[in-house]
Amino acid sequence: MRGLVRRDIKDEDATEYRWTNDEIDRHIARAVAELSRSIPYEVKTTVATTSGSRSIDISSLTNRVSVDRVEFPVGNSPRTFQRFKVFAVTLTLIGDYQGDGTNAYIYWSQEHSLGASSTIPSYLEDVVALGAAAYALAAQAQYMANQANTGGETVDRDYFYQGRDMMAQFKEQLKLCGKKRKLQVIQLYEGSDLE
Repeated sequence: MRGLVRRDIKDEDATEYRWTNDEIDRHIARAVAELSRSIPYEVKTTVATTSGSRSIDISSLTNRVSVDRVEFPVGNSPRTFQRFKVFAVTLTLIGDYQGDGTNAYIYWSQEHSLGASSTIPSYLEDVVALGAAAYALAAQAQYMANQANTGGETVDRDYFYQGRDMMAQFKEQLKLCGKKRKLQVIQLYEGSDLE
């Protein structure tokens, strides 16, 4: 990912990098965080319920962006999804059901991770690189505005405009790749003519 970003910002000469690896990594982290808000990593986790309680501990759902659905009880056809509310690390079932000691399935969204086991789909890697490049150029523009430099009188504006244009492309790509995740509830009626 660092290599993709350096290619986008024309900073590939390892003997004279304008941005350190730590700076590039910070910009990548910002782009990954932005991606996670628009297109999070979707996860399904099995969590035990407590008999007689509507509360479910979800502290194990680390780097959580949102809880999307709760299936309880599990194994029904069609599946049974519950209304719920979340406060901190407690999910509370709303309605007629309470826990009975069996499992519930929690469908939730998590921040993406980038590393040895990346959760970022390959088709979004260039989008993350674009966002990181935009953040790097914007930071460089801010830095250059306060420096005496040999890049010319407009070097800070050049970085700024290039970063602004890349950021607009990044936001547009997130919008294009993103999707609204809505639960579609289909109600089946016994004896309907739809069979």
